[in-house]
Amino acid sequence: MTSVRVFESPNPIGEYLAGKLLARIAVARQSGQRFLLGCPTGRTPRPIYKAIAHQLKEKAQDISHVILVMMDEYLVKGSSGFEYAPASAPWSCHHFVRREIAEPWNATLEAGQRLKDESVWFPDPDNPVAYDEKIAAAGGIDFFILASGASDGHVAFNPPGSERDSRTRIVELSETTRRDNLVTFPEFGRLESVPSHGISVGIATITAAKEAAMVLTGEGKAQSYDRILQSKTYNPDWPATVIHACAGGEIVSDADAARHQAKP
Repeated sequence: MTSVRVFESPNPIGEYLAGKLLARIAVARQSGQRFLLGCPTGRTPRPIYKAIAHQLKEKAQDISHVILVMMDEYLVKGSSGFEYAPASAPWSCHHFVRREIAEPWNATLEAGQRLKDESVWFPDPDNPVAYDEKIAAAGGIDFFILASGASDGHVAFNPPGSERDSRTRIVELSETTRRDNLVTFPEFGRLESVPSHGISVGIATITAAKEAAMVLTGEGKAQSYDRILQSKTYNPDWPATVIHACAGGEIVSDADAARHQAKP
C-alpha cells in the first residue's frame, strides 16, 4: 500500500525530501555508484530543489555522481521535424534545470563535488526509444520526483489514457495540460504560445524507478489528491495514479492539497 505523508506547507515537504535524497545520494557515493534522479520542472518541485541547495550550502556534499534524468521537454517545429524549445526560453525545461537546479546546487560546492554538465539528461526527439535504453544501461532511476497536473492528472506530458506500458515518446499536449502549463509558466503570456507537443518519459519509464514520491501542493491539487487516494492501482484516466505502481511509492502532500488534513 502506498504510504501518505501530509505536511503543513510546501517548504517542510522540500526539507523532508531534500534530506531523504541527499542521504541516498551519499550512500550511492560511498558505494561507488551513480545516482539517477528523475526530475520534473514547474512549481511543485521548486521547494525541493531549493531545500537541496540550502542543505548543500549548510553541509557540502559530493554530488558529482548524480545524474538528473529530466522527464520531459517542450518541442517546436524545426526545418527537419521536432526539436527542443529554445534553452533561452524561461519556460523551457533546459532553462529550468540550469537556473533552478544545477546552478544553485553547485554554487557553494568545490569544483570536484559539483554536478557535471553532461550529467543532465533529456530524451532525444530524434530517437525517443533510446532514452529508456540509456536509463536501463545506467542501472535505472534510483528515485523519481513526480508531480500531477491539476485539471487532468497528467504526469510529465502523459495525458489521460496513457497506457501502463508506455515508454518515452513524442506527445501531443492536451488543452488541459497546456492550460496547466500556462499557469505554471506565465511567461508564455497566452495559451496559443504554449507548444502543442512535447517529448516525455512514459508511464513504464516512471514505474521502473526504484523509489518515487508523488508531490501534491496547493488547493489546486486537491482533486488530484482525492483521485489518487481513491485508487489503489494505476488508472489511465488519471495518470498521477502511477504512484500506486511504483516500488517504494510515497504520496507527499501539503495541507491545502489534502484539504487541511495535516498530520502533527
